[in-house]
Amino acid sequence: MPIQRPTWLPNYIPELQGLRGLAVLAVIVYHCHPRLEGTWIHYASLWGWAGVNLFFVLSGFLITSILLEAREKPRYFRNFYARRALRIWPVYVLVLAAVYLQAPWFVGGPVLAAVKAAPWLAYIFFVQNLFHLALPPAIGPTWSLAIEEQYYFLWAPLVRFLRRPWMLAAVLSAALVGSPLMRMTHLAWITPTHTLTHLDGIAWGSLLALGLYTLPLSRRVWLWMGLSALPLGILAAATVAGGTAFLDSALAVGFAGALLAAIASTGARNPLSAVLRRGPLAFYGRISYGLYMTHIMVFIFFGWFDLAMDRYGTAGNLAVVAFRLGASTVLATALWYGFESQILKLKRYF
Repeated sequence: MPIQRPTWLPNYIPELQGLRGLAVLAVIVYHCHPRLEGTWIHYASLWGWAGVNLFFVLSGFLITSILLEAREKPRYFRNFYARRALRIWPVYVLVLAAVYLQAPWFVGGPVLAAVKAAPWLAYIFFVQNLFHLALPPAIGPTWSLAIEEQYYFLWAPLVRFLRRPWMLAAVLSAALVGSPLMRMTHLAWITPTHTLTHLDGIAWGSLLALGLYTLPLSRRVWLWMGLSALPLGILAAATVAGGTAFLDSALAVGFAGALLAAIASTGARNPLSAVLRRGPLAFYGRISYGLYMTHIMVFIFFGWFDLAMDRYGTAGNLAVVAFRLGASTVLATALWYGFESQILKLKRYF
């Protein structure tokens, strides 16, 4: 069975930027949920953590698509890992440096004490999520980054050397089955952010890419599959899977359906596709990495504003949320245009 990109699938799918923007905004709203009590959005904000699951699905699809297209090309490993390093490391290192060099703000102690207490080897090898470490809140979001880096470190060789698509599908299926089972074990060494318990989304995204590149199905069939999986997954998450080890599995199915529907309908002239392709969601998708990595830093840095607004009740809480979003957006925008996008130009050498 040949592995090739469907003729109807463009190299760039702009709708995915909108989905990425939706994911990062959900995470930010979730981290603001204590300030949203008593408002109509409070209940929805409690589900904002699921934005990370959507990130995983998107990442699984995009990276696996890249690997499938590159696996017959020379310098496969050099190019892939170099491009990943350019995308991840600069902002990652910048955030770590800012947090620890400004330890009184972000860690709560002197700089030298914070540096001595920092699990540097864990950060360097992206394994901070595998141990029961007390990470400073400002770099708490790096747990999901560690999962992605670990996954692709192992997934890239598998895509290269497992020549049969069914072999790759078998590995992904094992991850989909094993992840909720690992969540059910409650073993002492498994952390809440352990990679083995968070593979559902990445595996579903990877499986979508593998299916699109190998199964000779029409665009319409893929669209209907996505439109069917989306409500089924969300309904399951809200009912039978809610509060169980299968909640993340159900959400991954729903998000995979949303992703597949967006892919199969790319370029369509309808309001939903237009919202995802352009406007605020697409903009937030562009700056999403920097925004995800720095927003808690911004919350902490401007904690004085929170204190000033406490006396105003709900109005003050809403002002805090608006200020946090605005300040985080400004920083992430500056980071993208002044730093990230400039470094990413080096990708052309790989």
